[in-house]
Amino acid sequence: MEERQSNPVLQVKDLSISFSMYDQGMAKHDLEVIHQLSLTVRRGEILAVAGSSGSGKSLLAHGILGILPKNAKMEGEMAFCGQKLEPSLLENLRGKEIAFIPQSVEYLDPLMKVGKQVIGRGKKSERIRRQEKMKQVFERYHLEPSAADLYPYQLSGGMARRVLIAGAVLDQPKLMIADEPTPGLQEELARETIQNFRELAEAGCGVLLITHDIDLAMELADRIAVFYGGTILEIAPVEDFSAEGANLRHPYSRAFLQALPQNEFCPIKGSQPYAGNLPKGCLFADRCPYRREGCQEEMEMRALRGGEVRCRYAE
Repeated sequence: MEERQSNPVLQVKDLSISFSMYDQGMAKHDLEVIHQLSLTVRRGEILAVAGSSGSGKSLLAHGILGILPKNAKMEGEMAFCGQKLEPSLLENLRGKEIAFIPQSVEYLDPLMKVGKQVIGRGKKSERIRRQEKMKQVFERYHLEPSAADLYPYQLSGGMARRVLIAGAVLDQPKLMIADEPTPGLQEELARETIQNFRELAEAGCGVLLITHDIDLAMELADRIAVFYGGTILEIAPVEDFSAEGANLRHPYSRAFLQALPQNEFCPIKGSQPYAGNLPKGCLFADRCPYRREGCQEEMEMRALRGGEVRCRYAE
């Protein structure tokens, strides 16, 4: 554990992402979707970012990768293996030391055969090496060699997702960002994919898994970051999510866990705030049974009992 803590692969501090928008009167304003988000992915670990669907988790992946649309504005600090993650550095790292498994199979180029997409560009010797590696990876994911000569529209949904995974794991990346990587896969292949992530981590790769499936996160991750209202409220070791979350630090983390079907599905009143309607201070305050006057003030993540939490009164 000491080696992991001393070898961060990805560091994100106070990340905010907003979009330039126009209202009905054509007045321009910024709509903030990611709000002062901080996390660290360490070498050899799987960090899962878990939260409800549609809350902005995929946007986090796109921000880290530098693939946001032109009307997006990003603030905060990011570093990769100790280096400031500038756009020029990202350009050289994407698809090599930083691999990405997107949520949608539409990321495949519809006009290019999938084999060429997996192999990528480069010198002839590099393409030959990657072609041989592709054959091994295709076999591992139960893809026939002939699949390399198909266009994306000729693939089933499950095949297309396996092609995306194959391309991401072809080399040995230092950071893997996986955005909901298993939907559409049969259970056996989904579990095999999960096992591959564990093998990548054991080989030294840092894995950032973005998911709405807390069960998957609990099965696979070393730590879980609880996503709410466009930010992280708590990051805790996976074992803290057992025993009905008694060791968790933030009230929302415990409520999130207790709302699962296996925990008698105990929901809480209210709904998650979204972009354009974020309250001041703690984003969970209006739903929290322990709220106090100080909860309306801004607060940062702080270390607590082997984890991190964004709550002034957590103990």
